[in-house]
Parts: sequence; structure tokens; C-alpha cells
Amino acid sequence: MRASTLIPLFLGLLLSLAAGFMVFTWMTSSRPQPQAVQAPKTVNIVVASQPVGKGTKLSEQHLRLAAFLPESIPAGTFAAPEELSGRVTSVPLEPGEIITTARLLDDSVQYGGVSSLISPGLRAIAVKGNQILGIAGFIRPGNSVDVLVTIDDERRDKDKAVTKTVLENIRVIATGTELEKKGDDTETSSVDVYTLEMTPVDAEKLALAATRGTLHFALRNPADASTVRTGGTNVPDTLASLTPPPAKKPRSSAPPAVTVELITGTSRQTMRFAQ
Repeated sequence: MRASTLIPLFLGLLLSLAAGFMVFTWMTSSRPQPQAVQAPKTVNIVVASQPVGKGTKLSEQHLRLAAFLPESIPAGTFAAPEELSGRVTSVPLEPGEIITTARLLDDSVQYGGVSSLISPGLRAIAVKGNQILGIAGFIRPGNSVDVLVTIDDERRDKDKAVTKTVLENIRVIATGTELEKKGDDTETSSVDVYTLEMTPVDAEKLALAATRGTLHFALRNPADASTVRTGGTNVPDTLASLTPPPAKKPRSSAPPAVTVELITGTSRQTMRFAQ
């Protein structure tokens, strides 16, 4: 191939490469450069590190720090676990739940336990228990029970023993020294004392019933809040509850009539008399 033919081809190739380079440079320079994404600003606050029951006195093992966006933080939070040492919870807490002043008792309260579990206006009263009273150990803290008592009714001359439901839907706040239910509902526990939460008036009834009679607990379904009024039962009523009705005496047939023939002179008259 002649040199006069190669030179124009070579120049055309150079010009094409130069034009392509210029276009690439222009497109690269005009493309917006990605900006670096900044991590959002967060604040560390105190949360629960494990399940915490109501009335628990907090220590550092119950607490940890977690990062939250400033706009998502509620009021009354704490920045360091040391600020919560010795405070008592007023509600149960789940792991990771933010701890605020609304979830704590007043900072003057330095003792947890049963006293912190009692609702305002109510009282805690304990009764001696056993396997029978505790339904073979299935009554646990948080359950609700009805209280029955078998007691002598002094108003009766005889058959004084009466069994009556005297309290309904009473919450169990402790069994023995256990304040929270542990394990599932199939586990049993043998305890000697049951602590119940009730009004002062009901506490008087329970104290009298426990002193003068024999107590029994009837375990309730937690969803059952109905009220049932009973008249109680005694020995004659209990024994008669499944007694068959008295047999009816067969009705006797009418007795036969007595026929008397009365003769007066020449007249004759027949008279019938029922026995």
C-alpha cells in the first residue's frame, strides 16, 4: 500500500482517538461526584439488659447502654447505669426496653420485694399454706384465686359447720419467698405461706376465716372476672344434694261399695254406701 494512502488513515485514527478521549473527559468531569454519607448522630442511654420484674432493686447487671437517635429518645431517660443503682422498678421490663423515671418508684424508695408489688389502696396478707391449700403446688405468683372457708356458724343450734366462698378473684403476689412465677405452669412448688393482695375490708375477713376456720383456695382462669354469689352449704344440704327424690306412694283404688237392701212393708229399696 502506498504511503500517500496510509498517512490519511493514520491521521484519521489519531483524530478519532483524540475525539473519544475528549468526550470521555467531558462526561467524567460533568458527572456529579457521590458525596460521602455521614452516619446519623446517636446518643447512648440506659436500657434493661435482661428481664426485670416489678419491684426489683436495680444493679449494674440489670443495665446496659444502647444507641438511639436523639429525636426517638423519650423524656426521663438516664445516660449512665450508675444513675440507676439502687432504684426500684414499678413495672416489669423486657430486655432492651428504655428505662425512664416513669418506670421507677420514687428515688426515696430503696427497698424492693413484696411492699413494692402492692397496688395503692390495697394490702398484702399472708396465710399458712400446704399442698392441699395450694392445689398441689400449682398456685404461683400472679394467679388469682377464690377463698373458701369451712367454719362453725354460731347462729345455728346444730349442724353448725358451713362452707362458704368469702373472697373472689384475689391476686397471689408471692408464694413462700418467690415473688415472680418461674418456669411454666406445669411446674409445681411446695410452699408454706401464700401472700395475697386485697382491700383492708377483705383482709379482715381473711384473718377471721384463717383464725376460726379451715381455708381452701379455688384457682381461677385469668380471663374469668365474673362474680358468683353463693349461699354456702352445710352438712344436711351437702348430703341432700344428690339424694334421689322420695318415692311416690301408689294411689289405692276406690274401696268397693256396700249394698244394703231396705224392706219396709211391701216396698223394697236398695241403697249403696261407699266405705
